[in-house]
Amino acid sequence: MALHQTITVLNALDSAYVNGKQVKQLFAEYPAVKVEIQKVEGEKGSTEFVKITIPGSEGKLGGGSAPTFGIVGRLGGIGARPSRIGLVSDADGAVAAIASALKLADMQTKGDVLLGDVLVTTHICPDAPTLPHEPVDFMDSPVDILQMNEHEVLPEMEAVLSIDTTKGNRVVNHKGIAISPTVKEGYILRVSEDLLRIKEMTTGQYPVTFPVTTQDITPYGNGLYHINSILQPAVATSAPVVGLAITAQSMVPGCGTGASHEVDIAQAVRFAIETAKEVTQGTCSFYNEAEFAKITELYGSMRVLQTLGQPTVTSQ
Repeated sequence: MALHQTITVLNALDSAYVNGKQVKQLFAEYPAVKVEIQKVEGEKGSTEFVKITIPGSEGKLGGGSAPTFGIVGRLGGIGARPSRIGLVSDADGAVAAIASALKLADMQTKGDVLLGDVLVTTHICPDAPTLPHEPVDFMDSPVDILQMNEHEVLPEMEAVLSIDTTKGNRVVNHKGIAISPTVKEGYILRVSEDLLRIKEMTTGQYPVTFPVTTQDITPYGNGLYHINSILQPAVATSAPVVGLAITAQSMVPGCGTGASHEVDIAQAVRFAIETAKEVTQGTCSFYNEAEFAKITELYGSMRVLQTLGQPTVTSQ
C-alpha cells in the first residue's frame, strides 16, 4: 500500500539534482491535485517549498464544510552535499509528506476521495548545511524557521500533523514512529485518544509517544534547547498540532546517510493517511475542546510561548 509510494518518493529525492520540478512530475497523472513550487533564497543557500493540494469531495475549496487537514514534512534539508553524499536521515519528513500526498492522489483515481481537503507542505534542498547539536549533529537549513512556517503552516489547516525525523536523542528509544501530545496555542495537552487508536491500528503495536517540553514548543532563535523542529509549526498557528516522529532505537544524526528506513517511513505515511481520513470526516479529534476551554479559563492564555518572549534585561 503506502510502501510503493514511499519507495517512489525515496528514489525521486535521492539525487544531487532533485528540485521541485521533479516532485511536481510525480503528480502529473493526477489532474485534480494541484502542486505549487516556490524557490526561496536564504542566508545559507536556497530551497524550494512544495505545496500539494488534494481536494475533498465536500472540502472548503469546493464550497463544502468538511474540515481541512494539514500535513507538514519538517526538515532542514534532504541532503548535505558536498560534505555528505546521498539522502540524509533528516529527509524522512519530506519523503513521508510527499508519499502521503501521492497515496491520497492515487486513492482519488480509484474512487476513494476524502471528504475534506488535505494540504501537504514541505521543502526540497539537496545541499543544506549542517549544525552542531547535542547529542548528535542536526541538519541546518538555508532558510530560517520563520520562512519555513510562512510557507508550510497555512491558515486553512484546521489540524496539523508535523512529520519529522526524530532520531538524534536519548528520550525516545524505539525504531518506528511515535506521536507527541497535542500542542495548541502554547499549551501541551493530553495525547489524543483518537490518534492513539489510529496508531495502534496502523502499526499493529502498542502506541508509542514521545515527551515534549515547554522549550520544544517555543520558537527557534530564543537560545533554548529544542529536541528538534518537529513542533515548530505550533508557534505559527492556533490550530492543534501533533508531531509524528520517525524514530530509531539508537542515536542517529540528522545529517547521517544510509539511515532512512523505507518501512518506518511507510508506517508514518499509513498513519498520516488514516488520520487524514478521520479528521476530514469528523471522527478524529486532536484535542478535547471543552478541556481546552477550561484550562484557558483557569490559567489564561499561553500564547506568549508562541513568541520569542521578553528580551533579557541586564543590570549595570
